[in-house]
Amino acid sequence: MIERYTRPEMGAIWQDENKYRIWLEIETLAVEAQAELGDVPAEAARAVRERGNFDVKRVLEIEETTKHDVIAFLTNVAEYVGEPSRYIHLGMTSSDVLDTCLAVQLKQAGEILLKDLEAFRDVLARRAVEFKYTMMIGRSHGIHAEPITFGLKLALWYEETKRNIERMRRAIDVISYGQISGAVGTFEHLSPKVEEYVCEHLGLKADPVTTQVIQRDRHAEYMAALGVVASTLEQFATEIRHLQRTEVLEAEEYFSAGQKGSSAMPHKRNPIISERVCGMARIIRVNAIAAMENVALWHERDISHSSVERVICPDSTIALDYILDKMTGLVDKLLVYPENMKKNLEITSGLHFSQTILLALAKKGVSREDAYSMVQRNAMEVWRTRENFADVLKRDADVTAIIPPAEIDELCDLQKSIRNVDYIFERCGLG
Repeated sequence: MIERYTRPEMGAIWQDENKYRIWLEIETLAVEAQAELGDVPAEAARAVRERGNFDVKRVLEIEETTKHDVIAFLTNVAEYVGEPSRYIHLGMTSSDVLDTCLAVQLKQAGEILLKDLEAFRDVLARRAVEFKYTMMIGRSHGIHAEPITFGLKLALWYEETKRNIERMRRAIDVISYGQISGAVGTFEHLSPKVEEYVCEHLGLKADPVTTQVIQRDRHAEYMAALGVVASTLEQFATEIRHLQRTEVLEAEEYFSAGQKGSSAMPHKRNPIISERVCGMARIIRVNAIAAMENVALWHERDISHSSVERVICPDSTIALDYILDKMTGLVDKLLVYPENMKKNLEITSGLHFSQTILLALAKKGVSREDAYSMVQRNAMEVWRTRENFADVLKRDADVTAIIPPAEIDELCDLQKSIRNVDYIFERCGLG
């Protein structure tokens, strides 16, 4: 079983040692399958299993001459196995090894990313509950809108991360297909049972139809999923960057003892992790586009996809693993300033109640157009004078003729703005 070769570190998945170890397992399983079918001597299969090995440096040395990585690998394995090596790779083509190996590697990588996402989800859940009732202003177009809580913001991220976990699971499923089907996918020189045997032992499914390669829509979907995850992380990081702005300062990345923010300005505390996440997310998204470009290959295959995948598959999985880890740590230690949230909430002197008053007027029989006009003229007065919105409203005879001053005070109650927070938390499973 290939599980014994799985590495816990993302980078190790893409090292030659792991790749060649998977190649060897594929070739060995194929010989064993053919031995079970009676097409290869059983003692030859045992010899390949017992003596099969490789040396990374030796493979690369041979490749300098062959200019073909699989042939170089097989040549080196033959040096260990001896005469029974003639049964290795029977009826197979290089892509049987390469594509099946890539499926294993992407599955290994996906499983690490899935654990990363689950860890991120758990941190978001904890901090969302912690700040469930911490009041702050909600913003649209960057402008104050109506009150929310910081916990609601984190609950939103929690719910999006749950969707990303499902995307990652689907991505792992769609990529977990192997092939041992020969030069153009017709099984001309070996039995389909060999493919079934190899894939089953590798934890893969046999792709129902292939050419010389597994079709690249699978890889495109996998890489697109990584791109979506990266994009949501960028969304969260962008929000933190805004909240850390000096004029806002409602939340801030943890600043450790001895950390420096600027070579020139000793006072600086910059959102460096968030900025790093935003930058690396761009790479992952662009790589997803490259994977989509790989879907269109000539006839039963060409090699144009191969060089691209040697870059984008390691780079995207390693980058996403990295920024997921960084974002998990960032949220875990995020500094939150409720007092600044309260101060910023009060900047507009209660204008966030404008819709509340608008709806109250409409419910009492005023047309929406007239109600809007009445509320807006008082809101504009508050923008000009910075007086309290409720006080300005109570001076407007047209308003008080419909809504008594005491009722205006009742309507301008912050707690009413967040009365459904518990309901929202329960709906997304945070309780």
